[in-house]
Amino acid sequence: MAALLVGMIACTSATNLGDQTALREAMVRTQLEARDITDVRVLAAMRTVPRHEFVPEAVVAHAYDDAPLPIGHQQTISQPYIVALMTQHADIQPADRVLEIGTGSGYQAAVLAEVAKDVYSIEIVEPLARQAERTLKRLGYERVHVRHGDGYRGWPDAAPCDAILVTAAPETVPQPLLDQLAPGGRLVVPVGTVVQELEVHRRTDGGIRIEHVAPVRFVPMTGEAQQKR
Repeated sequence: MAALLVGMIACTSATNLGDQTALREAMVRTQLEARDITDVRVLAAMRTVPRHEFVPEAVVAHAYDDAPLPIGHQQTISQPYIVALMTQHADIQPADRVLEIGTGSGYQAAVLAEVAKDVYSIEIVEPLARQAERTLKRLGYERVHVRHGDGYRGWPDAAPCDAILVTAAPETVPQPLLDQLAPGGRLVVPVGTVVQELEVHRRTDGGIRIEHVAPVRFVPMTGEAQQKR
């Protein structure tokens, strides 16, 4: 469940795996700091999480490219910049509880776990959910809880959530996700079909305030979200 920023794709193939730490540092420096990722905790998380552990062996050499990569089942792992951008706009604090809709490879969940207290992640494609769960456990991310299922209605038992990230695009924002936001909570979600916009929906005393971030391209949200179209 992943995406790229429209109009900002620049692949830089890592033909020599070399030192993964160095490749990760270069990714942060050239793809994130050189753009508009300024949150020091997000940058530290992106420096820490080994993206190469979350991609198939066939594309490991491209793990730190500025592009999404295939992970099977017609899904991709998001462009690193998108992962950082969504995490930054979620404005996550160390004590926060975060819900992710669309676990995919588990990479975004691992990044979230570096900046939040607890992460709950739902994946509709069962083989991806199981693989992500195994990878996250192997890497020691014990505070990430993975569930297989349709994320349209969120994870009521984990609510209220301080932040919710959706890594697939619904045509309209699912009301159950808005309902599961804590006061002050942030929902970061790509919205639309052919034309998509990354939005932040923040719960305030006066209701939901919406911020438009950037045009993006995500896979469509499936399951109940498709039935609502």
